[in-house]
Amino acid sequence: MGDYLIYTDAAKCIACHSCEVACKAKNNVPEGATLGKIVVLGPRLINGQPRMSSLFVPCFHCEDAWCMNACPVDAIRKRNEDGLVYILQELCVGCKACILACPWHIPQWDADAGKAMKCDLCMDRIDEGQEPACVAACPTNALQFGEPAQLSHKAREEYGLSLLKRNPAK
Repeated sequence: MGDYLIYTDAAKCIACHSCEVACKAKNNVPEGATLGKIVVLGPRLINGQPRMSSLFVPCFHCEDAWCMNACPVDAIRKRNEDGLVYILQELCVGCKACILACPWHIPQWDADAGKAMKCDLCMDRIDEGQEPACVAACPTNALQFGEPAQLSHKAREEYGLSLLKRNPAK
């Protein structure tokens, strides 16, 4: 995994798809393709009430990226400084090996260009000190962007605080 990840707070996500729309607009993603995708589960009963759960799934930027290993022309690269996996479009020959290799089907086909494309967490925005477009567009702040250890600490703290609020000390 790279130095960054996007975490979804399912309690805040309303499955509005703003993240998908922002990604498509920023990256000129063709119709039918998605670089990051909202996955919706439900409804299921929680405390007797029907509830939906949503999760945003971008590229995981695997440590040993199958898409990168499958590329016969080394068009898929990993940045040394942060582990982000990206495609050099000028080198892609359109063989689709990366699409077939990824168990999560993250690389997508751009029929207009005849090349593969994938989420790079908006490397250009990260380089400018900004969040990825999907995170910046989330109206409920359900998406959090950062380093795994930092987000894990924050998630555990928020969970602990929610338990304390439900069961205050007597």
